[in-house]
Amino acid sequence: MENSTGVLAGESRLSWSRTVPRELVHRTSAAEVLLTDVCPSPERNVFDVAASWPRSHPTFPRDGEPLHSPLILVETVRQLGIYLPLSHYGVPPRFRMLITDLHFRFDPDLEPRATANSTDVICRAAVSDIRTGADGTVAGLRMEVSMRVGAQVFARAGGGARFVSPARYAALRGARAAVRPPVPAGDWVRPDLARIGAGHARDVMIAVGDDGALSLRPADPLHPFFFDHPSDHVPGMVLLEAARQAGALASDGRRLRPTAGRLKAVSFAEFAPAARVLSVPHHRTCGFRVLQGGRYVAYGALEYR
Repeated sequence: MENSTGVLAGESRLSWSRTVPRELVHRTSAAEVLLTDVCPSPERNVFDVAASWPRSHPTFPRDGEPLHSPLILVETVRQLGIYLPLSHYGVPPRFRMLITDLHFRFDPDLEPRATANSTDVICRAAVSDIRTGADGTVAGLRMEVSMRVGAQVFARAGGGARFVSPARYAALRGARAAVRPPVPAGDWVRPDLARIGAGHARDVMIAVGDDGALSLRPADPLHPFFFDHPSDHVPGMVLLEAARQAGALASDGRRLRPTAGRLKAVSFAEFAPAARVLSVPHHRTCGFRVLQGGRYVAYGALEYR
């Protein structure tokens, strides 16, 4: 509950002095860790969370208004989706987390404006739909997160994930478990940075081929945010950013910064052959699909103010 100053009871326990261990959020670089503290709430399966959004983060726009990228909101949820199962639900550290779906929504009138330093964000995470395997290990769950600075909630996000053992993951991936992002090559054209709202050439996730098709081709396979650690498949954050860029391109630069979105991962998106990214603007929404090998591997929609 909140006291008269608008501070949640027990919130004084939270600290922004240091980050949680990087291995508990599956990050290689400590600079990419956003969570600084997590405390169980008296309410069952509810947690109070401190997160720090640095202005120096790779996703922070270099031009325009001092506003954080929606990606950092989603990344906060992704890190929570790893930290909580590992630290509070007994999921073994070597298990792999697979995102099944995610969603987010924030209020542009309430979101915090970045300062010269980090933005201290307070989250409340509620875990539900906890599923266990035959051995009792947590195999999946859902999570809903509210975010605020001060007393006002400015964003809500959440999603689902499942957790698989190394043996199960190896069986799922087979020979593709050794695949790494390819070095960019081929005859294709990168879109103009301003038209897709990208701050740097390395941030571009899409390219147009000779046939005019838009493909998922990350410009930098060593990007400090999108590829902080090795992956044998296209990460969900890359899919989301590719969809955002495709929507910006399809709308001729009119839809750059979504205020809400959702993504459903149907199956693994592979690095090769390059997946096609299809986006259709409709009023203040851009629906998207990621097509690979004749089937959709992910789909969703982004909404704009």
